[in-house]
Amino acid sequence: MIKRPPKNDGNQNTGAVDSGQKRTNLSGLPVEICYSDHHLSDFDPARDLGAAGEYPFVRGVHKTMYREKLWTIRQLGSLDSPAKANERIRQLIDMGATGVSICLDLPTIMGRDSDDPLAEGEVGSCGGVAIDTLKDMRDLLAGIPLQEISINFVSNSQSAIILAMFAAVAQERGIPWEKLTGTMQNDILKEYQAQKSYYFPPRPSLRLTMDTIRFCNENMPRFNPISISGYHLASAGATPVQELAFTLANGFTYVEEGIKVGLPVDSFAPRLSFFFKAHNDFFENIAKLRAARRIWARAMRETYGAKNPRSWRLRAHIQTSGSSLTAQQAENNIIRVTLQALSAVLAGTQSLHTNAFDEAFAIPTPRSEKLALRTQQIIAHESGVANTVDPLAGSYYLEALTNEMEAECHRIFKEIYALGGVLSAIEKGYYQQAIADAAFRYQQEIETKRRIVVGLNAFIEDEKIEMQLREPEIDFEQKKVAELQQLKRSRDNQKVKGVLKEIRAVAQGTNSVMPTLIKAVRSYATLGEIIAVMREIYGEYREDAIY
Repeated sequence: MIKRPPKNDGNQNTGAVDSGQKRTNLSGLPVEICYSDHHLSDFDPARDLGAAGEYPFVRGVHKTMYREKLWTIRQLGSLDSPAKANERIRQLIDMGATGVSICLDLPTIMGRDSDDPLAEGEVGSCGGVAIDTLKDMRDLLAGIPLQEISINFVSNSQSAIILAMFAAVAQERGIPWEKLTGTMQNDILKEYQAQKSYYFPPRPSLRLTMDTIRFCNENMPRFNPISISGYHLASAGATPVQELAFTLANGFTYVEEGIKVGLPVDSFAPRLSFFFKAHNDFFENIAKLRAARRIWARAMRETYGAKNPRSWRLRAHIQTSGSSLTAQQAENNIIRVTLQALSAVLAGTQSLHTNAFDEAFAIPTPRSEKLALRTQQIIAHESGVANTVDPLAGSYYLEALTNEMEAECHRIFKEIYALGGVLSAIEKGYYQQAIADAAFRYQQEIETKRRIVVGLNAFIEDEKIEMQLREPEIDFEQKKVAELQQLKRSRDNQKVKGVLKEIRAVAQGTNSVMPTLIKAVRSYATLGEIIAVMREIYGEYREDAIY
C-alpha cells in the first residue's frame, strides 16, 4: 500500500508562503498551499504510475487513448412513450452521439405496470420511458442499428427483465447477441446504499444480478452486464473518496460472487464496468479515477488472481454532476458542466454524459440537450486535450492527491470488512449513516458559506427563473394504459399463466432465471407480472430505521 504523503509541517520548503488559511477538497482532505517532490517521497513512477495502457493503468487503459478513438459520447435518449423515445434516440444519433442512455419511468423503476393503480399520474415520468412489455422494447428500438450503437439501460432491480426484452428484440431482428454492445446498469448493491429503488432483500437481488452476468458472459461477450455505480452514492451525499471506496468495494463483491457461482475470474471480469460522477473539484475528479484504476488493477491481479490484463483494467463511464447544478443563474451550469466534463476526459474516461444546464428545474429541452452534446464535441475536437495521453501526469499535486485518495480508500475498506463485508455493512446501516453524515456536512458548508456556490450563496442576483418546459404527449398515460390492457386481453393468457408458473419454479431454485425470462417476455408477460411473482418468492425489503 502506498503511504499517505506527509503533511507539510511548515519546516519543508515548498517555495510558497503559507497564508495560514486551511483549504480542503470535497472529501475533506487538506489541500496545501503548494506541492513539491517531498510530497512524493514514497512514490515510485515505474511501480505506481507506469505507462498508458500498462499495469497498473493509472495513466489510462489504452496506450494511445483518444488519439486512436474518442470516448463514447453518450447522451440520454428517453422520455414518455417508447415511440417518442425512439424519435429522441434517432435525433441524438443524427447529432453525433455514439451511444445512448435509456432511462425508465418511475413505475417501471419500481416494478409496476402502467395500468397499476399505484402508477397513476407517474407513467412516463422522471425523464424516463414506460416499458411494460416486449412490444414497448420493440417500439423503443425500432430502426436503431443495435449492432452499431452502444445502448445503455439505466435499469437496476428490473435489469434481468429489461435484458431479456433487449435480447428478444435483437433475436427477432436477426442480430446475433454477440454483436450487441452497451451496458446494463444493474448495480443492485448501491440501491440499498443510496438510491433505494429495490424490491427484494439484498441477497436474492444479488442472485438475479449474478444471473445476468452469467448470461452475458455466455451469450453477449461485447455487452457490459453491470455498471458498478458511484454516481448515485455521490448524488446522495457521499464524498468523492467515499464514492471511490464504496464503489470499488461493491465491485470486489461482484467479483467474489461470480467466483462463488463457478465463473473463472478472467471469464467475466473484463466486462465489468464502472460509473463515476464528476463533481466540482476539478483535480479531485481526475485523481479519483486514476486511483480507482490502480486499486482495481492491483486487487484483481494480486487478490483475485486474474491473469488476463483485460481483467485488471477498470473501464469507466462518467457523468457530470446533476446535483451540483443550480436553478439560480442556470446558465452558470454550462460552465460547471464544461469543467466537469473536461476533468472526466483528463481522468481518462471511456464514456461521458454531459448534463443539460436546465436540469435543476425542468426536464431538459432539445436546445439544452444539444448544447450538452456540443460541449463534449468541442472538448474533443477544439481543446487539444485528446492529442496526448494523461497530460497532467507528474503534477506534484495530482500525484500526491491520487496517493492520498488511495490511502483513504483502503482505510474505508478496512471499516467495511470489519463489519463483515458489503452485504453485512448494508444490513447494519453503515452506508446509510456515512452518506447521511457527509451530505449534512456538505449542506452545512454551503449554508455557512465555507463552500461558495456562485449564484446560490454568493454573487446572488434578483432574478425570475423562467422555465422552458418540454411539452408532454397529450393524454399519453391514458393511451398507454388502454394499449396495455388491450394487449393483455389479446395475448394467449393460458400461455402467460404457464410461463409465470415456470418463473416461480426457477426463482425457488438455483438455475439461471434468464432463459425463462426470455421465454416469458416473448409470451407478452409484463414486467409488473413477472416482478409480482418474484415478490411472492423473495419477499419485499424494508429498511430498518437505523440512523
